[in-house]
Amino acid sequence: MTQRVTVTLDDDTAGALDAFMARRGYANRSEAMRDLIHGGLARAAEEAGDPPGDCVAVVSFAYDHDERELGRRLLDTQHAHHEIGVATLHAHLDAHHCVEVALLRGPAREVRPFAEALIAERGVRLGRLNLMPAPGGAHRHDRGHTAEPMA
Repeated sequence: MTQRVTVTLDDDTAGALDAFMARRGYANRSEAMRDLIHGGLARAAEEAGDPPGDCVAVVSFAYDHDERELGRRLLDTQHAHHEIGVATLHAHLDAHHCVEVALLRGPAREVRPFAEALIAERGVRLGRLNLMPAPGGAHRHDRGHTAEPMA
């Protein structure tokens, strides 16, 4: 079910919305407003300490790989939360620094503390978490396949 909502905007706000639409390639104002509202509601819930149930998230962090035992600590933390880790990307920035990006999926109450633990590790220089509600839930697809145990 959908509902029609009428919004009146001043000229400056309407112009800013049109510029936003052009930059992002929206076909109409309704699509742009819907996405802006979804994003604003998700941020408001997050700020209020009321995170969404299931989520997908990207945590990215840069670190000094020469920091004592940091690589092992990061791997240990990720292995301890393997059920919410989907994929990681690791890249070398220079002779001493790396960046890692992890895609996460699961209950926000588990994903957020895990991501924050990665960012808080001694030797991690910068980190950021982008968390959003999972469309349709965060559960993996069940395509009728059964997983074979790894040897």
